Amino acid sequence: MRKHMPEATFTFRVDDDLKAQFSEAAKSNDRTGAQLLREFMRDFVSSKQAAVEYDAWFKRQVQAGLDSADAGQLISAEVVEAEFAARRDATRRKLRQ
Repeated sequence: MRKHMPEATFTFRVDDDLKAQFSEAAKSNDRTGAQLLREFMRDFVSSKQAAVEYDAWFKRQVQAGLDSADAGQLISAEVVEAEFAARRDATRRKLRQ
């Protein structure tokens, strides 16, 4: 349940036709335009926060990889290729069964 927060009025200009179409679309979904706009705003803010969090996570992962490489903790291309060749072979065997 959302805690009650003070509300503010958000005023902006929009084309009359768009406003009418939006109001009708909202009404056809048993919602008000204000309800939909609040939902759109929440979704937008949430998606932007998720993008910022993902970007921070990704940067940490890249830095961890760089730190590992700088410390000499590397796996040769030959070892990686051999491991994935074995995985491909195992998958092919399962598909033939």
